[in-house]
Amino acid sequence: MPSFAPLDPLLHSQLRLAIISLLIGVQEAEFTYIKEKTEASAGNLSVQINKLKDAGYLEVQKTFKHNYPLTTCKITRKGVEAFEAYVVAIKSYINAKPKYA
Repeated sequence: MPSFAPLDPLLHSQLRLAIISLLIGVQEAEFTYIKEKTEASAGNLSVQINKLKDAGYLEVQKTFKHNYPLTTCKITRKGVEAFEAYVVAIKSYINAKPKYA
């Protein structure tokens, strides 16, 4: 039986993985951009972003732009490392070679 690397349960959620995947490519993005790309509801997205923030995978900055609230999410070094480890772990599942008797 092949050994499988453990999957980070925080990134194993479809929406949280989508958020991190987006931020890997752009480094930081506004909440509205992430919401548009993930097609998530504002409430669900906010909850998932907070979980990633609490884990240290994201930094969240709340400011104002033209008198409107602006939330910007930026991936941290820890977030990048977690994503890279997750990719390696997934590859261990994809590349597993079954042993036949």
